[in-house]
Amino acid sequence: MNAWLETALSDVAADATALRTVFPAVGRRVGRTVADTARVELLKAAPGAAAEMPDLYRYGDAAEKRAVLHGLSVVDIGDAGVELVADALRTNDTRLVTAAMGEYAATHLDAPAYRHGVLKCVFMGIPLEAVAGLDRRTDEELLRMLRDFAAERTAAGREVPADLRTLLNEQDG
Repeated sequence: MNAWLETALSDVAADATALRTVFPAVGRRVGRTVADTARVELLKAAPGAAAEMPDLYRYGDAAEKRAVLHGLSVVDIGDAGVELVADALRTNDTRLVTAAMGEYAATHLDAPAYRHGVLKCVFMGIPLEAVAGLDRRTDEELLRMLRDFAAERTAAGREVPADLRTLLNEQDG
């Protein structure tokens, strides 16, 4: 393990407010390819991470926001993360939208917000396999919305994503 990360993990375990300093530095210190994983580990190590996550998201860059969204599934933040997911779903950043539709969203979003997230993923070309909980959260209203989306794409002479066709065929068949 990277020596800087070991120190950072120790620092945040002792004082969650240390996240404010170390979270932005992760990409430079451990490398961008493992930055999400390192940031989630920092969140898991900090006993007070839930209180820090809204500001880490609000003031973070896209990579930091993505890591906070991934961290929602491993830190007990309660319903406070719903606002962060909703914010990410208002963006056009596929990385944020994908991260937003993780297990936390599958567990905490109400049905209309979850449906909106799924439809946004389909619209943005995000594979449905990236959407957590689809097998247990799909309902008739979501299927209707997805069928309407597919029909509009077909009517416009546009391709319907293969994973959407598969999902609809499985539900209709």
